[in-house]
Amino acid sequence: MTTAGLIGENTFPALDRAAWARVADASAPSVGLADAPWTLVQRVDDPDPVRANIQARDDVANGATGLSLVFEGAPNAFGYGLPARQDALSAALAGIDLDRVHLRIDVHPSSRASADWLAALIASRRADPTRLSISFGIDPAATFAGTGRLRMSIEALRASMPQSMAHFFAIGVPGVLLEADGRVFHNAGATAAQELGIVIAAAVSHLRLFEEARQALVHAVPHIGFAIAAEQDQVETAAKVLALRKLWSEVQRRSHLVPARASIHAETSFRMMTGRNSALNRIRAVLAAAGAGAAGADTVSVVPHSAARGLSGPAARRQALEGHLVAVYEAGADRLRASPACGTDLADLVDLLCEEAWDEFRRIEAESGVLRSIAAGHVQKRVLASRAELEAAYASGARRLIGARDPHEVEGEMLEAGRPSPPEDGVIFCERLDPFRLEEAVS
Repeated sequence: MTTAGLIGENTFPALDRAAWARVADASAPSVGLADAPWTLVQRVDDPDPVRANIQARDDVANGATGLSLVFEGAPNAFGYGLPARQDALSAALAGIDLDRVHLRIDVHPSSRASADWLAALIASRRADPTRLSISFGIDPAATFAGTGRLRMSIEALRASMPQSMAHFFAIGVPGVLLEADGRVFHNAGATAAQELGIVIAAAVSHLRLFEEARQALVHAVPHIGFAIAAEQDQVETAAKVLALRKLWSEVQRRSHLVPARASIHAETSFRMMTGRNSALNRIRAVLAAAGAGAAGADTVSVVPHSAARGLSGPAARRQALEGHLVAVYEAGADRLRASPACGTDLADLVDLLCEEAWDEFRRIEAESGVLRSIAAGHVQKRVLASRAELEAAYASGARRLIGARDPHEVEGEMLEAGRPSPPEDGVIFCERLDPFRLEEAVS
């Protein structure tokens, strides 16, 4: 079994663009690895579980092949979300055939408990665990940064995780247990490279947890997944997905493992949404989703709406899902995955992202790992500095957000970021990273 000493700071030296090009030459192709298009995931985030269930069943009946359960208090709930209770989960999934859809639990403060709720539901329905496709969405780093608190100390968290993981393995459900989620950091202003560096640091932290639980890393890797944001810039989104695969392969090689393919979930960016033109929101979301899926993301959520229910009701959801289906099955976005030319023109950008992300990852490692870096505010400082640069670019007109000043086509309420409630409990606190909208810089 790989020892913990093999995943130390000295394991990850600096790498320049030429080195990343060599990694690419030695790697398996990043495209054409799946026979089917990506999984089309719809969010289940209505605060009313019965209403959420009606919407979920409608989504599945109309082409969705995955569901993402978003609970209240989640950093990516944006003010909505199912009640964080077992009965709410059961009600939301009533009538859903669990072995015919991919299920994911979005990262939230009670992720560990919700994994037990889902396991209990699986047992009550006598579902065959081996036929299920599930992501339990546990990521302490994203929860910490997105809510500003942890309910136990970092030391206690690390001590408790081995027991939690042993319980998971006893359930016998294949799938992602620990996720490295970059969406909180993206929606707060992180660059693509920063987002990638943070998720790689989180994934390495997960590997260390598996080692401490005395689990062989070769068996642990399939239970680690990634979640990233997809933007309307399809080139950068595609490059981000491709770069993430290279980065994770490099981490595995340096941990003396034969690289396994990363499990990547992409969700369309919140920060790119405007509150004044929901039609353009849907266009942005579908373009972003197609970029992520074509580059090789395994599961993709199209979120064309704001937290305002007027922009995210059944009609808007249906239109976004239908647009996603057209992109996959009619526009041929899925065929790009099998094209030898896919990614060729992205090579320079991918290598540059890898180099910059690796630098961010090594910086976080030097700050004693992702949780301690967040606790000390180092990650937040860099993310907020990037946000200021991004806002300045949009404010000056150097970058544009179409429709940001369009007062027409308003559907319902204006877009609100839906900041989480102030911390009510916790043992350790940090500066919270809140989502923002690019529109705020140009309005």
